[in-house]
Amino acid sequence: MNNSRRAAAFAIAAWLRTKDFPANYLPSGADRAFVQDLVYTTVRRLRPLRKVLGELVKTWPKGELEALLYIGAAQILYMKDVPDFAAVNETVEAAKSCPNPNVAKVVNGVLRNLLRRRGELETVVAASSADVRESFPGAIWRRWVARYGEEGAERLAKWHNEPAVTYIARRDGSFTMLGRGERVDSVKGYAEGEFIVQDPGTALAVSLAADVAGRSVLDACAAPGGKSIQLAWRGAEVTACEVNPKRRRRLAENIARMKLDIKVVDAIPCVAADGSNRFDVVLVDAPCSNTGVLRRRPDARWNWSEEKLASIVKLQGEILDQAAPLVAKGGRLVYSTCSNEPEENGGQVASFLARHPGFRLVEERESVPIETDHDGAFAASLVREA
Repeated sequence: MNNSRRAAAFAIAAWLRTKDFPANYLPSGADRAFVQDLVYTTVRRLRPLRKVLGELVKTWPKGELEALLYIGAAQILYMKDVPDFAAVNETVEAAKSCPNPNVAKVVNGVLRNLLRRRGELETVVAASSADVRESFPGAIWRRWVARYGEEGAERLAKWHNEPAVTYIARRDGSFTMLGRGERVDSVKGYAEGEFIVQDPGTALAVSLAADVAGRSVLDACAAPGGKSIQLAWRGAEVTACEVNPKRRRRLAENIARMKLDIKVVDAIPCVAADGSNRFDVVLVDAPCSNTGVLRRRPDARWNWSEEKLASIVKLQGEILDQAAPLVAKGGRLVYSTCSNEPEENGGQVASFLARHPGFRLVEERESVPIETDHDGAFAASLVREA
């Protein structure tokens, strides 16, 4: 699979079939950056790509042919650095490795027709409704319009449709943006554990933990470990919990690189009858719908639904209920998400306080990308008074 378009088509075909993370299907090696850019562009722009291809094919393709047409059209319409001849020729060349020789002929014909009709088809996309044009499910779009208005929703969609920016966080609390295509492991200090990859939006939760020096902290949903590491940098005695084995391995690897003394456990500790195993700070960086990081996770928009939102809100509440008894009296429960959905954020906090009157809300903060130019995030700090 030395053709980068072939690798991208494989990743798209696998994603369409499984709905798994596209990143799981990306290759290693020198072409990885281009393949990732092509795969993520295709995933981001799926609705307008489907609309355009629907004008060019009589019967909707399946399997490898569908994936090849998507990546070919994505290069032509949305990757201006890729010359048209390369987009067509390389994608056709990738199609030649398919068992069915007709696939390459169809790809060649459709993509060349797209080039001939590009102006017409771009006009069709431009005249489409904003959710189609910006490639978001209608359900998400309607929620954003209700909160931010038509103009705000379109600005937010455009922000999430840009390639993600990579930031690194250092021990001194500063954040630095890396250049496009710059490899993290090539930055000075990587091997020495001087920094981690982390968006400034994540700083909300860490800052709301307040002064943690010398205090016991439980990070209840810790992988991949960015917040645990930042808290340890601030002098906390951190216990990092992660129930998923694969994610726990990644957590342990990240902690090892940072050369930090963080205890990793595979289950939220139980509170003994005498009240031991209570922590000064408990951080619940909860599983969420990821609507704050759709720039970084373009596939998440296609997995979103009102039913899944309700399910994740229920899970978040259950995790918070498990975490509440672990907070020492006078200690803090810090709740955070990488979502901008009210049910997961302020609504979740209000529901928790109704169930746990011994806690008091100290502060809530939210990062909305069109306001902060960083990932969407939410954090709340609650003190246990009884």
